[in-house]
Amino acid sequence: MRGPLVAVAGAALVAPLVLAGPAHAEADPYTVTPLTFTVEAGDRTCTVDADLYRPAGTDADRPAPAVLATNGFGGSKSDGTTDVIGEAFAERGYVGLVYSGLGFGKSGCLITLDDPGIDGRAATELLDFLGGVRAADDGTKADYVTQDADGDPRVGMIGGSYGGAIQLATAAVDPRVDALVPLITWNDLGYALAPNNTGARTSGTPGTPGTPGVFKWQWTNGFYLIGEGQPLLNPSLDPSRINRLDCLHFATRACETIRLLNSGRYPADKAEEMLAYARSVSPVSYLDRVKAPTLIVQGQADSLFNLNEATATYRTLKAQGTETKMIWQSWGHSGGLVPGELDLSQGDLETSHVGQRVLAWFDRYLHKKTDTDTGPAFSYYRAWRSGYGSAASVPALSQSLYLSGDGKLVDNRAKVARGSRRYTNQLVPTSHSESSIAPLIGLPDPEPYDTRGTYLGWRSEPLTAPLDVVGAPKATLKVLSPKAERVQNSGDASDKLVLFAKVYDVAPDGSRTLVNRLVSPVRVPDVTRPFTVELPGIVHRYGTGHRLEFVIAASDTAYFGNRGIKPVTVVHAPEDTGVLELPVVPSG
Repeated sequence: MRGPLVAVAGAALVAPLVLAGPAHAEADPYTVTPLTFTVEAGDRTCTVDADLYRPAGTDADRPAPAVLATNGFGGSKSDGTTDVIGEAFAERGYVGLVYSGLGFGKSGCLITLDDPGIDGRAATELLDFLGGVRAADDGTKADYVTQDADGDPRVGMIGGSYGGAIQLATAAVDPRVDALVPLITWNDLGYALAPNNTGARTSGTPGTPGTPGVFKWQWTNGFYLIGEGQPLLNPSLDPSRINRLDCLHFATRACETIRLLNSGRYPADKAEEMLAYARSVSPVSYLDRVKAPTLIVQGQADSLFNLNEATATYRTLKAQGTETKMIWQSWGHSGGLVPGELDLSQGDLETSHVGQRVLAWFDRYLHKKTDTDTGPAFSYYRAWRSGYGSAASVPALSQSLYLSGDGKLVDNRAKVARGSRRYTNQLVPTSHSESSIAPLIGLPDPEPYDTRGTYLGWRSEPLTAPLDVVGAPKATLKVLSPKAERVQNSGDASDKLVLFAKVYDVAPDGSRTLVNRLVSPVRVPDVTRPFTVELPGIVHRYGTGHRLEFVIAASDTAYFGNRGIKPVTVVHAPEDTGVLELPVVPSG
C-alpha cells in the first residue's frame, strides 16, 4: 500500500515517525521549555532551536535518562513528528530534548547533510547541556539527567531519515551517546542518490567503489528544492542560513554534487570528487567510530533508502563488535503503513512490534535493566501473516534460477534453451516503476510498466507451493552491446551502459506486481565481462500458482538513463547463461 504517509510541513517532506504516548493525566506529566543554544558548526556559529521536556518529579535527587531527537529532512522540532517524540518519552519518564536540525525550522546554519564534523559536532553541544556542563543561551541548566560520569549524560537518540543519520554522526564524534534507534536512514548517499548495484564491496556497502551510478533524479531534486526553499518556508534574516545566490541554503559541495548529477555527465575527476564527498557525510565513512548499541529500523516500502542500506550498516556494526539488531518494518519513505505496525496516528508503542522493541532497547541501555529481552537479532514484517518473522541473521542466497533463450526462468541449467534475445532503448524513458514523491502528497501514480522492445523478461513456471523471499536477490549477467563497448572507456562514466533489473510477481490472471515498486539500477562497468547485480531487499511471498518474472529494462522514469541509443543482446547456453539467486526461507 502506498499513501500519504509522509507529513507535510510547509510543503516539506518529513520522515514518518510518531511515538505518541498515553493521554495526559489531570496533572501535567511534564513541562516544555523552549530553548536556544549557540553552537559552532564548521566555519559558522549559529543558534539551534530546541524544546526541553522535563518529566514531573525529576530533579537532582531523582534524575532520569534523556532522549535526544531531531527532525526528518524539511521538518522541525514542532513538525508533528519530532515534538511527539519528546512528548511520548517525557510521558514515560525520560527527559526529552528535541531540536530543529541545522538549517531547518528556526535553527541557523547551512544544510550540511548530517556531516559528523558539523551536524554531529553541533549535537555534542546539546549533550554538554544534558551533561550539565553548559547552559542554554538564557542560562537554563539541566541538573536532573542521569549521569554516568561528570559531564556524561545517559542519553539515547531516536528519529527517522535525516533524523536517523544524525544519530550515527553524533555517536561517531561523541562516545557519550548510550543508545541509538535510527529509522529509515541511509548508509551511503553516493549509493542512495545514484545507485550502482553491480556488486557489494568488501565492507558490505551496496554499490561498486569509484563507479558513479544511475541518478535518482526525482527523489534527489525533490529534496533539493525543499532544502533550498527553507528560507522562504521559515523566513529569517539570520545570515548563517544563507550561503550565496547560486547555492542558497545548502553547503557549497552539496550544491555542486546536485549540479553534477543533473548534468548527466560524469568525467572521471568530477565523479570521484562527487562520490568522495557523498560518502564523507555518510555513515559508510565513519561507522568504525560508532560504539553505541544500535537498533536499526528500515522500511520495506522505501525506494529512497532501501533495505540494502540498513543491511550494510548492520553488517559493518556487527563485524566490529557494536551491539546491533535490525528490524525491517512495513513502511518507509514510499508508504506501506499497515494495521498493527507502529502507526503514524495511533502511536502504539506498547502494542506494535517496533514500539515494544524501542522501549526494550531504551530499558536495557538507558535504564540499565540488564535482564531486558531486546528481541531477535533480525526481524521482518510479513504481509501475508500480518506479523513478524525472525532470524539469527539476514538470510543467505539459497535458490538459483537460470535465464533461458526461450524467455523462461528455469530451475536447472540443463533446461536452458540456446538462443539470443535483444532490446534497445529509446531517447525517452519507456519503463516506469514509480513517481517517487507524487504519491506521498496524494497524487496518483501509474502502475509499473515496460514497453515492448525496450526490455527482456524471463518467467518461471507456476509455483506449486508458496515461495518466501527475505533479503536481496542477486543476478549474474553478461550482455552484448557493441555501441556501449565503443564508448565505455571515454573517460566519462555516463557513456557506460545503463540498465534496470527487477523481479515481478505474476499472478495466475497475468497481472504483474513489482514488489514495493523497487528496481535495481546498474551502470555496467565493462560490457565485455560478466557482472553481478544486487537487487533491493524484499520480504515477499510468491503464492502458489504465481510466477516470477526477472526483467532487465533499458530505462526507468524515476532515473536518468543511457546517453544515446545502445542496443543490448543477451545470449544463452546451458553452460553460460544468466543466473538469478534468491534468499528463500521456509514458508511460515
